[in-house]
Amino acid sequence: MIVYFTGTGNTRWAAQQLAEATGEQLYFIPDELRKGSLHYTLKDDERLGICFPTHGWQPPHIVRDFLRRAVFENVHYTYALTTCGDNMGHAMRILRKELSQQGLSLDAAFAVVMPESNVCFSFLHLDSQASEERKIAAAQERMPHICQLVVNRTRGVEELVKGAIPYTYTYVIGGYYNKHLITDRHFWVDEAACIQCGKCAKLCPVDDIAGKPPVWQHNGKCTNCLACYHYCPAHAIHWGDMQRGQYYFNRREDQK
Repeated sequence: MIVYFTGTGNTRWAAQQLAEATGEQLYFIPDELRKGSLHYTLKDDERLGICFPTHGWQPPHIVRDFLRRAVFENVHYTYALTTCGDNMGHAMRILRKELSQQGLSLDAAFAVVMPESNVCFSFLHLDSQASEERKIAAAQERMPHICQLVVNRTRGVEELVKGAIPYTYTYVIGGYYNKHLITDRHFWVDEAACIQCGKCAKLCPVDDIAGKPPVWQHNGKCTNCLACYHYCPAHAIHWGDMQRGQYYFNRREDQK
């Protein structure tokens, strides 16, 4: 089984590559949390895969919450893959700690660099079209290698992109980000531009948006995955005062 979370589609794409290679089923973490039953018994030949985007150089809190509540039985091989804009700091270290609380350990860990989607920091910018295309092409070349290692149940593998100052990224900058910026209170909608399509509410993984134009519920569930922002066809949703572009996986193809 492969459990995954995604906001702009990068991690979903990577998880789909693994599902095709292994023949194992995908489970979208928000859907699993909605069901409420989080008890899983794996088949004898089944792997446990955990795929997540790096948010603020840490695993998203929805992923951590899921792992704390889930019960996995008959686990013989566990791997994790994170997607990140340029680097992921010590995000995998945090994930390992979460798994250890469940008596699980990682046999393999991977990071795949994908186009940037974070628009919440002034010093972070979305990739240019050329950079976006290069990153996706590099990821497409890299995934077969990762898939083969997982298919073979290779142990002791750690292929990560921690960056130059991983501790600072994860525990200082990332600590601030995850404490203060994981909130729906910075989102707002330009009602003159909103076409009231309801796409933002439909795509919100935690059901935090209602109405047309959208209204955020301020209920503490927001993961700041930015799906509402990036997928808005009219670019009517904004985050804070910064004016930024949009990105989601395959957006260029959709615009053709």
